[in-house]
Amino acid sequence: MDKFDRPIGLETPSTLDWKSDIAAEMLRRLDIPYVALNPGASYRGFHDSLVNYLGNRSPQMLLCLHEDHVISIAHGYAKVTDKPMGAVLHSNVGLLHGLMGIFNAWGGRAPMIVVGATGPVEPEKRRPYIDWIHTSKDQGGLLRNYVKWDDEPRSADGIVEAFLRGHQITASTPRGPVYICLDAGLQEDPAPEHFHIPTAERYQPISPACATQRDIDAVADLVRAARNPLFLFGRGSVDQGDWDRRVALVEAAGAYVMTSTRGKAVFPTDHPRHAAPPLTWLDADAKPIVEAADLIVSFDWVDLNGLLRQVNRKSDQLEARIVHVTQDRSLHNGWDMGYFGLPPADFPIDANPDAFVAQLLVSLNGRDKGISTWTGIARIDPGPVEFNVNSDREIIPFDLEVAVKKIAESRKVTLANNNIGWSTRAFMIRGPLDFMGHNGGGGIGAGPGLTVGVALALLGSDRTVVGVMGDGDFLQGVTALWTAAHYQIPALFIVANNRSNYNDEIHQAAMAKDRGRPPENRWIGQQIDNPALDLAGMARAQGVEAEGPVENVNDLMAAIERGLAVVDAGRPYLIDAHIALGYTKKIVTRGH
Repeated sequence: MDKFDRPIGLETPSTLDWKSDIAAEMLRRLDIPYVALNPGASYRGFHDSLVNYLGNRSPQMLLCLHEDHVISIAHGYAKVTDKPMGAVLHSNVGLLHGLMGIFNAWGGRAPMIVVGATGPVEPEKRRPYIDWIHTSKDQGGLLRNYVKWDDEPRSADGIVEAFLRGHQITASTPRGPVYICLDAGLQEDPAPEHFHIPTAERYQPISPACATQRDIDAVADLVRAARNPLFLFGRGSVDQGDWDRRVALVEAAGAYVMTSTRGKAVFPTDHPRHAAPPLTWLDADAKPIVEAADLIVSFDWVDLNGLLRQVNRKSDQLEARIVHVTQDRSLHNGWDMGYFGLPPADFPIDANPDAFVAQLLVSLNGRDKGISTWTGIARIDPGPVEFNVNSDREIIPFDLEVAVKKIAESRKVTLANNNIGWSTRAFMIRGPLDFMGHNGGGGIGAGPGLTVGVALALLGSDRTVVGVMGDGDFLQGVTALWTAAHYQIPALFIVANNRSNYNDEIHQAAMAKDRGRPPENRWIGQQIDNPALDLAGMARAQGVEAEGPVENVNDLMAAIERGLAVVDAGRPYLIDAHIALGYTKKIVTRGH
């Protein structure tokens, strides 16, 4: 049986009769495979076109129960593919619901075509009351500071222009969401007769920017001369060729590498040149490696100055030569501080990091090998990878990492989401689809939808999708599981349930200590208990098979075995794992 909903009575192809048909046709011509949506009357014309003009195929609609999930599913899909999905939001109210997810996608530099609606703009077309409160003069003003571009077309030709331009902008690096608002009245107007739509092939995304040969030669000379070159790989594509070139460049340069838990997989973490487990903060073990570097090359590292300031508060006084390769400056607009501190750079280079890797690799391979590098400074041993000594009685956060590692011993695993404090010390990243990284903006509730979106992108592949999320993240995004159940999108959801907003417990303890007050009171207004929540029951209410709570590692692994059998059969599964308070990696509070 087809897992997607198919319309009836469409034996003969529909003709392009309405202006909303033009918008739907543009999604098809731009090869958008899916549109996630939560219904609303403001785009009823567009909705009809998706169903009765396109036949709910290419793109396929995905019904969601909340606008947050509309965006997070599209975000998860983009993490895997580096390509945009469609995400449709009803009027100003649906957009307001989806704004947090859009901010996450902006922070994660995820491509996405967000389609909204308003109006009718012409007042004489508005129904009493409801169309008036759902009409905004400048709906794009709600999100203009955290999308790459927005538009509100006023004609059939304007619709075509908006989608061609919007797709080109969102899919060109540095990527990010775009927003197109469709006037409800315009949607329901007849399309012009014999309307011409140009071919999309002549409006492709722009090729990633390359560096000048002068910059390439200068950096190649620096790499050859360096005794201890350190490469910081931040944002990068999921393309296997780009992955292989990163590895080849490191080996040609004799460099050490660091990566971050905040980004997607960009380099194998078990490679002998991967100097330390992926960073959240620069811990005491990893700091000497950065201190010893005489050349630091940042490939679009997120918050480079924040890293450097953990070595020397006056980062401009670091002796290492610094190269910073990024196009991200083009997105910095002053509204949010997601551009981070301004890093010192001897060579600030405006180029796509993967394009730069390819250029630099050619330059290094064409020269004699340099001197041996990183002598006397050892790669950090990630330490023992095993369950805790009391695993027969409890589950600690690191046990979940060991559990994912054990899953990956017999199958290809994509870790779609991870809870706070994840170290990636147990689960080794060996390919570009192994680890999907952070949600981008820190907006809670995204984990379930991101996991669904990642699993959607990997439908039919040989990969098992696992999403690990905190209980707070799960509770705010639980209804995203209904979409996974309805469309039979297989993924294993593991809730790291510590029955607390524990990150804020840490902040409250730090605040109390600073003020000479009892830190023992940190739990008040934080713990999620009394009554205990039935997380497995919540999942089952969405149509997802689930079990828990499990409270020791043996029961956890048995539950995982049962869950994987369900996932292998093409359905989602959830496990509620009660874990002890704490994090694998230290979470830094301000001033601590």
